[in-house]
Amino acid sequence: MAQPPLTAAEMESSLHVWLDTEFTFYKVDELAADLATLARDEQDFILGWIRRIASTHITLAWQFGRRAPALLPRMERRLLEAWAVHTCDVFDRTGLQTALRVMEEADSFDARQHQNDAAGALFEEIAPVLGNFVCGLSGRRLKLEEGDAAWTDGERIVLPPLVAALPVENDNFQLAKVTVALLWAQTRFGTLRIDFAAIGNRYDDPDRALARLHALETLRLSARIARELPGLHREMQRLRGMLAPELSEAWQQFATRFDSPDAPLEASLALLDEAYALDDCPHWADQGLLRPDAIAHARAARLEKEKARLRIKLAGLLEEHAASEAAQKPGPVDRHDIEVSPRDENGALDFEITLDGAPLAPPDDVRQLLTSVYLDFGEIPPEYLTPAGEGEYDPNLVFDQPEDPDAVWLGTYHEKGAELYPEWDHGRQHYRKNWCVMREKAVPPIYDDFVRDTLARHAGVVRHLRRKFEALRDENRFEKRQTQGDEIDLDALVEALADAKDGREMSDRLFVRLHRAERNIAVAFLVDMSGSTKGWINEAEREALILLCEALELLGDRYAIYGFSGTTRKRCELFRIKTFDDAYDDEVRARIAGIRPQEYTRMGFALRHMTKLLNRVDARTRVLVTLSDGRPDDYFDVYRGQYGFEDTRMALLEASRTGIHPFCITLDRDARDYLPHMYGAARYIILDDVRQLPVKVTDIYRRITT
Repeated sequence: MAQPPLTAAEMESSLHVWLDTEFTFYKVDELAADLATLARDEQDFILGWIRRIASTHITLAWQFGRRAPALLPRMERRLLEAWAVHTCDVFDRTGLQTALRVMEEADSFDARQHQNDAAGALFEEIAPVLGNFVCGLSGRRLKLEEGDAAWTDGERIVLPPLVAALPVENDNFQLAKVTVALLWAQTRFGTLRIDFAAIGNRYDDPDRALARLHALETLRLSARIARELPGLHREMQRLRGMLAPELSEAWQQFATRFDSPDAPLEASLALLDEAYALDDCPHWADQGLLRPDAIAHARAARLEKEKARLRIKLAGLLEEHAASEAAQKPGPVDRHDIEVSPRDENGALDFEITLDGAPLAPPDDVRQLLTSVYLDFGEIPPEYLTPAGEGEYDPNLVFDQPEDPDAVWLGTYHEKGAELYPEWDHGRQHYRKNWCVMREKAVPPIYDDFVRDTLARHAGVVRHLRRKFEALRDENRFEKRQTQGDEIDLDALVEALADAKDGREMSDRLFVRLHRAERNIAVAFLVDMSGSTKGWINEAEREALILLCEALELLGDRYAIYGFSGTTRKRCELFRIKTFDDAYDDEVRARIAGIRPQEYTRMGFALRHMTKLLNRVDARTRVLVTLSDGRPDDYFDVYRGQYGFEDTRMALLEASRTGIHPFCITLDRDARDYLPHMYGAARYIILDDVRQLPVKVTDIYRRITT
């Protein structure tokens, strides 16, 4: 039975809590009166979103409440939700004033203009599919991003938050896919090599000239797509038939000039004068925008750096070749000639390098550089093929260098060199995108007596652990229902006899076979390096890690150790102690000795980064173990309390969905209040003293890896 609508008084009571009554200019009573006229399900929808947006900013929540009743009859609810989330994302990135402008844009929605919104393709839903589509296309690797409109600068393809030109959702998705293909084609087939500023300056009306050049290029690129992606081209033609008026006779004649699938860029430039004289200019929903300034900026930033990179790489190839040649034929080495020949095979752009007439397979990084240079020039300029002389370029200035995390934090903050991670906002019930700014840094090794003293002090424990882990390594298991073996499988025999009595064929899988266990496990240890571990806890953590590593080396399991800490979302730090590829050597031991307490305990970003690292490891069983002395926390931040618990829980759920098994070892005696909610009832252990960890480590490790 449907519930009756809430009264104005009932709604006003809730709104006062969410919107904070000290802000009297919000006129909560007027908003409550407006909402009182709605049906109960509409009230619940709007009030729910007011509460969620208020967790981000109460002004945005108030503005949503004012506008939502008028929008609800003519907008699909999922579009209203997308609009609300997009507004909160804008607030996260650029602040309140920009977010308010986004919120105000809702008032300009026209019902007829947005009648297809209910079937629109949302960027966040189609981006994963189209991202894979872009990766599969030849040419420069392009990133897919969300923006105000569809366009490209040759480095990235930008799509709007919503594509809703058609009344059918799949058609809108196909339209977005065709748009991506056309923007890719601008990079792949030369459009972005045009000097748009010079072209515009030749005409009295530069905008008119560039609009017609864009239309000509769209016709030419459509013909190229017909060859490279014929199935998608048929979709393009179908969608254009639904959206665009028929071309005028003059533009139809232009289209026939591009019938050749190999039509070059010069064909469009040759027709520009004729097109400029025409009064009409077609525009297709899939062609996107042309942004010459963004194209020029991206190209200028790319050219000199890629020239230097390619010349340095070629010098390295030449050095390797010379060393090989000298080993086979001692004596003076002659000057070498390098030639590069582009090949376009079934739409895939590739290159063949010859060194002194002999073919040389280019490494992937060299092939990518050649591809990018070729797309910028339509050839490989000769000066790009001259290997760099010794000391000609400083590689630190040419190649992207990892930022020194400590140096980056000095002065005005910026995100260069950082990895950005989302964070789950339980109040908003959505992620804050690119919210946590994380940098990975190595723990400085300290070569002191800590490791030696630890091993000497715990010599008996080390021997005990090694015996336990040797037994774990040699642990065998019985495989049942085998065709041959040392013993009878009684359960299988009983079932087989029952089948025979019923007239069915007996199974021959009646034996038990002893099988030596083959371990295929990867374990990541995530160590809390917050300030609360200062003192004996830090020492005990380091001792436990040393003893754990000494024992793990016997097993042969792949393992990594990282620490985490930080101060606010802007300074999230992950400390590299041992990677999966590092050997357990003196340097790793010295890094463990160098673990020191840092700042606070923001956990979500660290769990997400470790999930990414673990998923790169090819292992049947992947385990993520967190060693912590307390709950998620941060410096004067909303992360304290429920927000931090829910973000950590969501990060653990994300890990579990990828097949990773999370586990927590904690010293917090109050952890029973929150760990079951975050990890689950059977995925944590509470120790009264971290010094118990070395002794109990075999039981814990057996529990989480078998």
